[in-house]
Amino acid sequence: QVHQVESGGELVQAGGSLRLSCAASGGTISPYAMGWFRHAPGKAREFVAVTGVGWGGSMTDYSDSVKGRFAIARDNTKNTVYQQMNSLKPEDKAVYFCNRDMNIARLRTVAKDSWGQGTQITVSS
Repeated sequence: QVHQVESGGELVQAGGSLRLSCAASGGTISPYAMGWFRHAPGKAREFVAVTGVGWGGSMTDYSDSVKGRFAIARDNTKNTVYQQMNSLKPEDKAVYFCNRDMNIARLRTVAKDSWGQGTQITVSS
């Protein structure tokens, strides 16, 4: 099983930008859809972004709350997925996690039963 380690979370002012990295170990990420999720205090874990690459082509999707501000990208040669986060808002404060699944639609449901430590993003206004 592939495991991921998230990094890049910091304290940032509203309107600022961050770039998160998710470094995978235990195998190549090439067969997997990769996604970003977040968990804020008092709220359920939620989907943020996904990217899938396979014989059928590539696909990306974003939650409505981050469309136009966040961008997910992957570098399969480095077994790493990134998330560029622009125009950050206080509402974006959360612990951000990455995860993977062979099925991008299933990954989108936030149904994974194994999560890493995540990386904390704090946005100050």
